Formats: sequence, C-alpha cells, structure tokens
Amino acid sequence: MSEIVRLIRRQEVMGREASTDVAAPDVRTIAVVGAGIMGGGIAQVFATAGYRVRLHDLENAALERAMARIEDGRFGFRRGVEKGKLTSDQAHAARGAIATTTDLAEACRDADLVLEAVPEDLGLKVQLFGRLAALTRADCILASNSSGYPMIALAGASGRPGYVLGWHWASPAPVMALAEIVVHGATAPAVRDAVVEVARRCGKNPQVVRDQPLAWGFVANRILTAVFREAEQVVAEEVATREQVDALLRDCFRWPVGPFEMADATRAGWE
Repeated sequence: MSEIVRLIRRQEVMGREASTDVAAPDVRTIAVVGAGIMGGGIAQVFATAGYRVRLHDLENAALERAMARIEDGRFGFRRGVEKGKLTSDQAHAARGAIATTTDLAEACRDADLVLEAVPEDLGLKVQLFGRLAALTRADCILASNSSGYPMIALAGASGRPGYVLGWHWASPAPVMALAEIVVHGATAPAVRDAVVEVARRCGKNPQVVRDQPLAWGFVANRILTAVFREAEQVVAEEVATREQVDALLRDCFRWPVGPFEMADATRAGWE
C-alpha cells in the first residue's frame, strides 16, 4: 500500500510541475460520451445553459431514448415549460443545441470540454480517456462523471493530466445542484476554474474536493455508502423495515427521499 501511495504522490508532483503553464479553453462546445440516464440529463443541462452539445453513444437506440427523456421525461423540456421553469423559446433553443452521434471522433471534433458518462467500469474509463486524448485538441478539458474512481488513473491514461479532472453529478441531473469537482495533484488551476465556471452557469453549486485514490466515493458517495451500509444492516437485524428507514430519515433529516427510495428511483431513472 505504501508503494502505491508513493507512486501516486510522484505522479502528482510531476503533474503539478507540468501544469503551471496550462491555459484552459473558453468552453463553448461540450461533448457528452454516454447517453444513459446520467449522460442524457447532463446533455440537457448543458444545452439549457446555452452550450453547444454533442451527445454520443454506441447505439442509435440509446440516443433516441435519451432524446425522448430530454423532451418528454419527468424532468424534460415539456414538463419544464408546463411548470414555468423555462419558456417555449428557451426549450426550443436548448433542444436545437443538442446533436447526437454514434461517431466518437465527430462528437469530440472541436470540443472544448468532454465529459464521459459511460458505465462505472474503471478499465472502460481508462481505455476511453486514452481515446479521448487522441481525438480531441491538446487543450480540450477531459472530465469524468465517475461516482468514485481515482481521477489520477484517468489522468495518466490521457497523457495530459493537467487537463483531466472529475465532475461528479447527482441523479436526476437536471434538478440536483451537486457539482463535485474532483481535482488530483496534476490538475491545472486554470482547468479547475474553467469547469467551476461552467458548473455555475449550469445553475449548480460547485465544490472542489481532492482526489483520494485509496478511498472510493469522493465525498458525497463516500458518506452515502456508509448510510446505505448501516440502513441495510438495520433491516437485516429486523430493527425496522425498508419503508420505516426511509420514513425516519426523511422526517429526521428532511431528505426528499430515504436511502432505499433513492436507490430504487436511481435505477428506474426517476420515472
């Protein structure tokens, strides 16, 4: 374990030395890689905030499902207009700002920021960051929506660690204010600041936290994992039912949903 820590610290020091002259691009075009529940919602947020968005997935069917949720889902444009959260003109403009493609090179072309929202598989993400580095401009920011994997690993895979950081979103992305910006020792300050500004423009509340490769979950999910673990233990000991645990935590802490309700709704896409 001490050897792993030593190697991580060495990478961070080398990255800090290399990132002092890094200048971040003016973010106008954003590619979102992965059109699942999270990726589609994130693309919707970026478009609503006025960015040009390219939404990528391997299958056209996934892109079609994502656009259907963006248009008619529980937190989509149509509901937003009905609730007065945005005007018809704003919804029309945001809808028109999203282009879909199954071609990763096309999605990345001239992008200022690429945010990956692919399944939580570290090997898949490491491989993807290597590809993204080859397909994007040298100054393109590469961000990950991982729930807890080490950003330093993705930074190393990219070959340009100064431009890599985490941007962890909460589900459902269009309504949750969370913006957990995860920096490692090599993340350039200019890149960090650029992503914080994008998050604010999207109406989120960015909090910059440090990467911790030896603990999964950054801050929000690291704490939530402990809550889930204890909630499951309470049910296993027959102290209370799942429904009672949810009700007690809602009533005590003013949570909008309890832990079991949250897990079920996240899997179902909040529909």
